[in-house]
Order: sequence, then C-alpha cells, then structure tokens
Amino acid sequence: MAENRVVQGRMVTAVKLAELIEDDDVMDAESIADADRTCPECGGDVLEVGYMPSITEFVTGEKCQDCEWATTDRE
Repeated sequence: MAENRVVQGRMVTAVKLAELIEDDDVMDAESIADADRTCPECGGDVLEVGYMPSITEFVTGEKCQDCEWATTDRE
C-alpha cells in the first residue's frame, strides 16, 4: 500500500491524514488503507488510518478523498 495518498487534491502522509481527521496534531499514525465504504456525503472513496492522538488513546479514523467528511471509531 502506498505511503502517500491524494486527499482533496493534496498529497498526504498517514500522519497528515490523521491530523485532517482529528483537526489537531497526532503523535503517530499507521499506514493508510482503503476503507470498504463510500462517502455518505458525496459518494467518493474513503481512506482509513489508525493513529494515536495522545499517549493513552488509539483511534481509527476515516476520511473521504474528495470532500470534508471524516469520522472516527470513538464512542
């Protein structure tokens, strides 16, 4: 799987994708993967990344490649 992906017209790393989802800095991120779903807002492709926003938390986030839509697995 490629380390960098295009999201909303910009090339992003896994850390940058996680920061777009979190809207803040993150400590670390795993590799970007294709999510098995389409965006509920625009129908575009969705990417998935696991990341650590803090030392005690691991989050899996999803972000549309084409629009602003993003979500996490937080309860």
